[in-house]
Amino acid sequence: MKLIGMLDSPYVRRVAISLQRMGIAHGHESVSVFRHFEAFSAINPLVKAPTLICDDGGILMDSQLILDYAEALVTPEQRLVPATPEARLAVLRLTGIALVVCEKAVQRYYELQLRPQDKQHQPWIERVTGQLTRALDMLEPAAARVAGSSDQWLTGPALTQADITTAVAWRFARHIGPDAFDPTPYPALAALSARAEALPEFLSTPLE
Repeated sequence: MKLIGMLDSPYVRRVAISLQRMGIAHGHESVSVFRHFEAFSAINPLVKAPTLICDDGGILMDSQLILDYAEALVTPEQRLVPATPEARLAVLRLTGIALVVCEKAVQRYYELQLRPQDKQHQPWIERVTGQLTRALDMLEPAAARVAGSSDQWLTGPALTQADITTAVAWRFARHIGPDAFDPTPYPALAALSARAEALPEFLSTPLE
């Protein structure tokens, strides 16, 4: 298998980290949907990152779909999303909120960096920024519950997809939009991200 996409995308990065954490052998090719549009188009005509080239040569898109497939390739002990309904729901809830942070940070970046200034729509910027901070407001209490712990993550003793996606989302949002929000109200999220970023899978998959 080969993962296609740049690690400056939170979606590509969460997949790359997760595949490593689950012990799934794969290659990675850094191809940009912007700078390498034609090259990416030759791999996937839809030019969507992340793209996973599967062992049968077919392609799979969307980080959540790729990770859902990856979960089916490993043993229960290697999975990042629990199988039992209650535990699974807890992980998926937090993962969904963290994905909102990713989505709104990306939308804000596109509006401010890719759209001409005279075409930017301030009410839209304010809307997505508000959604971004509300998502952080929802994640902070969960992170605060395990603040200072060395053996507990967001939903228990095991690192899950909720932790990976939350840490990736925080790092991405702070990287591309340091002025988008005040980090002061989110000390637990900052600490959780720093703790995750020190793990081997994160260190070997740096935000480009």
